[in-house]
Amino acid sequence: MTAIYNGMPGDSVTELVWRKSQRSGPSGNCVEVAKLPDGGVAVRNSRHSNGPALVFTKAEIEAFLGGVHDGEFDNLV
Repeated sequence: MTAIYNGMPGDSVTELVWRKSQRSGPSGNCVEVAKLPDGGVAVRNSRHSNGPALVFTKAEIEAFLGGVHDGEFDNLV
């Protein structure tokens, strides 16, 4: 597998399976995520799939998703 790191081109690791929310619209307002072999998650902008991807450890993504579930970021929308 190609090296996985923050800022990697989002389409550089062909083994990753990118997913986006069913709530995403047809106008390209999509964030895509891919599970990494170590349990982490990569995130990219679907409009720029070859642009940089952010890589988060399993602990980082669990902390973030816990905050989302708890409503900590509701003021952002």
